[in-house]
Amino acid sequence: MDQMLSSYLKLADAVIITDENHRIIDINSKYEEVTGYKREMIIGLRAGILKSGLTPKQTYDEMKRALGQRKPWSGVFVNRKSNREIWHSSITISPIEVGNDLFFVGVFRDLEQLPSGLYVSEERKTKLQHEVLKVLALSCEIRDPDIETHLTRVQELTRIFLMAFNQLKDSPLSEMHAQQIVNASILHDIGKSGIPEGILYKPGKLAYYERAIMETHPLIGADIWDKISLGMDDKLFQQELIISKSIIACHHEKWDGTGYPYRLKGDEIPFEAQIVSIVDVYDALTSRRAYKDAWPKERALQYLRDEKGASFQPALVDIFIEAVT
Repeated sequence: MDQMLSSYLKLADAVIITDENHRIIDINSKYEEVTGYKREMIIGLRAGILKSGLTPKQTYDEMKRALGQRKPWSGVFVNRKSNREIWHSSITISPIEVGNDLFFVGVFRDLEQLPSGLYVSEERKTKLQHEVLKVLALSCEIRDPDIETHLTRVQELTRIFLMAFNQLKDSPLSEMHAQQIVNASILHDIGKSGIPEGILYKPGKLAYYERAIMETHPLIGADIWDKISLGMDDKLFQQELIISKSIIACHHEKWDGTGYPYRLKGDEIPFEAQIVSIVDVYDALTSRRAYKDAWPKERALQYLRDEKGASFQPALVDIFIEAVT
């Protein structure tokens, strides 16, 4: 092996060297120690021998794109050791040219061995985000005994909706972005905690002044969320904070500009709020509550069709209907 490549094997971190086709040329002793794979066992095999199936596809896509352009790439892999134990590692892969040949040098760091608090796996991060936002939502709407099932349905319908959206669009959302919208959707109505119960649960049509009070709940929710966000200024929730506020403040805006509270029109309405608006209306219509009967599913779907171009973006309504029928 070229002397320059051999020098990388002296690093204290786990090192793997592959050829242009990602077949393993050499590893160092630290790599053997961490993974349990001996050098003679894996020389000549493809580097994917460590794959666990738990690393997001997006991570591999980003890696392939960078390395295909002969650029270095860094990221986090969830791999398996030879004993099948899960191994979270940070890796930097650098393309190295030696003469006319191209090699890749991967340097791994075992994240489980870092001091406590420095690393949270993607799986644990997603679970934490989901559960914390759920607790916050339920805490804000504790007066309503039926609210948990409604919020859970909204999250599940949002997940189904975004899966369908990704299947039908040429530029789909990343898995992470879609999950962030799903996590945040549970918070859409936290502002209703500031609405009097006599208005919130009144059967039948609201009076003009009652409607005006009800339409303040997105603003109340945004204010509550701003206060909560001051205590959650953490990278773990950074994107969720932004997405959540958009949903809370804008899920009652309408495509034609007649919604509230800001009278936003068309794509002035944040995408995540457009998504949750459709889901929230559909679930509200098809659910029985103390102050209303449930609509049949087809009647609710027809309402969505009738509101295309008025309350909702037409293309999104079509995708949602396809997703739930």
